[in-house]
Amino acid sequence: MKQRNLLLILVLAIVTISSAFAAKPKAKHVIWIGLDGWGAYSVEKAEMPVTKQFMKDGSYTLKKRSVLPSSSAVNWASMFMGAGPEIHGYTEWGSQTPELPSRELNQHGIFPTVFQLYRDADPKAEIGCIYDWDGIKYLVDTLSLSYHAQGPDYNTNPTALTEIAVKYITEKKPNLCAVIFDNPDHIGHADGHDTPSYYAKLKELDGYIGQIVEAVKKAGMIDETIFVITADHGGINKGHGGKTMQEMETPFIIAGKNVKKGYCFDDISMMQFDCASTLAKLLGLTQPQVWIGRPMPVFK
Repeated sequence: MKQRNLLLILVLAIVTISSAFAAKPKAKHVIWIGLDGWGAYSVEKAEMPVTKQFMKDGSYTLKKRSVLPSSSAVNWASMFMGAGPEIHGYTEWGSQTPELPSRELNQHGIFPTVFQLYRDADPKAEIGCIYDWDGIKYLVDTLSLSYHAQGPDYNTNPTALTEIAVKYITEKKPNLCAVIFDNPDHIGHADGHDTPSYYAKLKELDGYIGQIVEAVKKAGMIDETIFVITADHGGINKGHGGKTMQEMETPFIIAGKNVKKGYCFDDISMMQFDCASTLAKLLGLTQPQVWIGRPMPVFK
């Protein structure tokens, strides 16, 4: 009888794990880099050799659209939550809680995020989020994370966020790590989008991305890692939130193990909430019914 009970418990455990994972993950590690305020219009002129190498080595679109308004919290939420503001309820630039009732809440009292889906599927996974803007912590479901940290003021210590990310990656070898920079948005508000200082900041950020790549190599993860680089919105003049394509179109770049190489999918419609669905497919997760995102066809 005891052996039969033990066998039943083992079978139930296997079924539970199998139902959480829709398929085998495409890679063991994911590094998800966000550049706040990075408009797709800037890519052609920008001096970003690391990022552009990822475009050559992987898949990308420069036609991903933000949800409206083309502002920060509403778009980061959509990116993490696989749905638009009408469903997840975060509707403004600085939303910390939903202005509309979320259509569904998870066990932590927040709309389901890709971080929570991954935690449910793999309780032992190392999941981290490192960010400049403190508004991010209200959107990622920190209870699903192994680690989260806000960088100090980037005006006085612009390299700090990268240093935190490098340390975390080399020491913990995370399965999923999001690194969210608050630039070039900050420089866009100060000096303007599509200006020399905006492009100088993009060049600087590309250098930080290069340091993160080197950390992945140092950690011995590079052959089992997929990189994602994207943004919440673009901008025009010294602002954003409107309906111009400079504000609404953002890059989505993905490269690494099991990702198609040299594939531009500008002909396929991609919305902000499709990021979460693409990450869910990458991680082998079952997408919840309440999500409306679609995974992009970027995997081999």
